[in-house]
Amino acid sequence: MPLHRLRWLAPGLVLLLATGCASVATTPTAAPEHAAALVQLEQGQAREAAQRLEALANATKGSQRNALLADAAFAWHEAGDDARARTLVAQLDPRNVGGASRARLSLLQAELALAAQQPAAVQAALVGDPATLPAPLQARWHLASGKGLEATGDTFGAAAARARADAGLAGEARDGNRREIERLLSKLDDATLSSRAAALPAGDPLYNFAGRALVRRGLPLPRPFERGENWDFAQRAPAAADGYRPPRKLAVLLPLSGQLATAAGPVRDGLLAGYYAESRARPPITFYDTTGTPAGALAAYAKAVADGNDFVIGPLGRDDVGAVFAQPEVRVSTLALNRGNVAPPPGNIAFSLAPEDDGIAAADYLLAREHRNVLVIGGSDENGRRAVDAFRERLGERGGKVASVVSVGEQPGDVSAQLAQAAAAGADSVFLAVRGPQARALVPQLAMAGFASRTRVAGSQLVSGTGKASEDVVLDGIVFPGEAWAARGVAGLPSHSQAAEMLPTARGGAARLFAFGHDAWLITAFLERLVTRTDGELAGATGTLRLDGFGNVVRQPQWSIFSGGVAVPLAGSGH
Repeated sequence: MPLHRLRWLAPGLVLLLATGCASVATTPTAAPEHAAALVQLEQGQAREAAQRLEALANATKGSQRNALLADAAFAWHEAGDDARARTLVAQLDPRNVGGASRARLSLLQAELALAAQQPAAVQAALVGDPATLPAPLQARWHLASGKGLEATGDTFGAAAARARADAGLAGEARDGNRREIERLLSKLDDATLSSRAAALPAGDPLYNFAGRALVRRGLPLPRPFERGENWDFAQRAPAAADGYRPPRKLAVLLPLSGQLATAAGPVRDGLLAGYYAESRARPPITFYDTTGTPAGALAAYAKAVADGNDFVIGPLGRDDVGAVFAQPEVRVSTLALNRGNVAPPPGNIAFSLAPEDDGIAAADYLLAREHRNVLVIGGSDENGRRAVDAFRERLGERGGKVASVVSVGEQPGDVSAQLAQAAAAGADSVFLAVRGPQARALVPQLAMAGFASRTRVAGSQLVSGTGKASEDVVLDGIVFPGEAWAARGVAGLPSHSQAAEMLPTARGGAARLFAFGHDAWLITAFLERLVTRTDGELAGATGTLRLDGFGNVVRQPQWSIFSGGVAVPLAGSGH
């Protein structure tokens, strides 16, 4: 380069070098230590991180000191020392804190406001970008926001904030948060819920929750659920005009041997009744024995996949479903016939006749008729307990209360004193989570306590142990969620009475499982219609079937009532 150009560049180079030296001199030497302390914090060593960050702050000046103090305060909060956290917050200037440190400071201040029972201060505290934080802290940010919004009366906003937290939660924390979202949405009337759900933008995490609430109330969806790209129907033949589009090759996983084989029989026969009632092209169907164990279910599932099946129905047991859905990869879409302890992975669904569904349906039935102070009588068996727990939770979510809970065994005995106390407490209705024989023993006692003229609703297990009108006449007036098949018939199936004459598996209590098996085939054959259409519902043998946004089949039952000792459809029952 010519010398005259070098002479021209020299002053610039001197200036540049000087600037660079100054920059190096003022760069915080604590930056690597700061990052190392934050790693400690994320690893759960909160106290050690807090001490390290505070020491760094004391040795640093300028804006970096503010960031270190903010992170040290947050670390002390994580270590359980909120007094120390507040002391450090008082020493810093939030205006000079940015990025993730600002977000951590905001979360700290919001959680301190909640701890001090000052929820109105939460939203003002939450400044900055939560996306700069790890997923668990983002979830806490949104949970704090939700609590603050609920305390200030913004129920829908609180539900929306909690929905944003969902992705960062797991296990019981996630389940509990989802229950809170349902509780918040249950406070909204039908019109408000419908309009606010319709106004949610595409991709909003609250939409599926709001849609599920609409489905449970029997209300229309503004648009289909947002289920991602986890469904692939391309391998199936083109859909018929009514939505019929079965898989190419179908596997059914049932406990054909073992303790659950008795329950599997009616499910198998009901499924085959629906399958053979279809006159159009049907897929080849293969049954695989799960032996009624999780290990057997996993082995049967692996064999079904290896055999080239493109859709699986089953397994039946709760633990078996949990085992299949807990696999690292559920390679073939599955319609589980129960709800396990693991939510259906994307692209899979669960269908059940769970006692919890009875409890929820009964609570909604009573609330729709302005009954909000309920006497609950439950059996001591697992089904009774689960139905009662779900009923209490649902009733409480929607503003009702349980006047009293009476637990009874197979032989209820004399509970008249407890019933009288409930009557005196103003109970305006009764929920019975018991079998038919227990109910027959309880009804006279309820009458003596003054409940004969009050609304009495039961779970579907009421029909278990019934069938003789001369004995069951005492149950007259009790409403319960029955099967649509027995009440109004189902296309493609013989009448309930005709089927009972032909098949032992369609008689008595087994008839419910028979109807359940039929509907499993129906869901399989019309799955695309359920998944993709806002009006995608099926008139099944167990009730009206719809799919929620989380892979669960929601069943709206046909309400029935005992009259003259016989269960008949309840007049005016839409479902």
